[in-house]
Amino acid sequence: MNYTNIMNASMKEHWNEIYAALDADELTWYEEIPEASIKLLSGCHINKNDPILDVGAGASTFVDYLVNQGFRNIIATDISEIALDKLKERLGKEKTSRVRWIVDDITRPVHIRDLSDIAVWHDRAVLHFLLEENEQQEYLSTLKKVIRKGGYVIIAAFSLKGAKKCSGLNVKNYDQDMLAGFLGEDFSLLDHFDYTHHMPSGGPRPYIYTLFQKN
Repeated sequence: MNYTNIMNASMKEHWNEIYAALDADELTWYEEIPEASIKLLSGCHINKNDPILDVGAGASTFVDYLVNQGFRNIIATDISEIALDKLKERLGKEKTSRVRWIVDDITRPVHIRDLSDIAVWHDRAVLHFLLEENEQQEYLSTLKKVIRKGGYVIIAAFSLKGAKKCSGLNVKNYDQDMLAGFLGEDFSLLDHFDYTHHMPSGGPRPYIYTLFQKN
């Protein structure tokens, strides 16, 4: 096993341990209602049958929102099967059956790259964990491959004023211009705003939220 494989295996183990140890509402990034994501989704001109991919879904309530709003083509992916299992448990059997579930690593995707015609790519707090150039480029090439022309990209990351670490890992902080530069000229920035998430402990976590459209 080479160094990259070891790193990926340890990252999967890291997130499985976190999700195994804590309930969803104890996680620092937990939000009962994903207001900022909902706001940006409302700016996407899609219908209820269009495919929405939640990258790094974890135990996020964004999937709950999509199911409850009647979206019928939801794909939830995460590196941690424990995280997705907890999300399925919360949703219940009937709602779980309305979602396609994919356990995959966005820095070495196997199943995600088989997707196509994605209308909305939603990432709250995955990209900022990717510190290596090769990880970032794999993320970007996968995004470009699966998102359809005219499709939307929602990315939320720790802002330049935000924390430098999360869950014991270093992060890369962004602003909207850095994210626009990362996605490149194939994407147009439609909306962005600063958003302060308050952890269950009450502590603030400054984010940047962005909405892009593929040209």
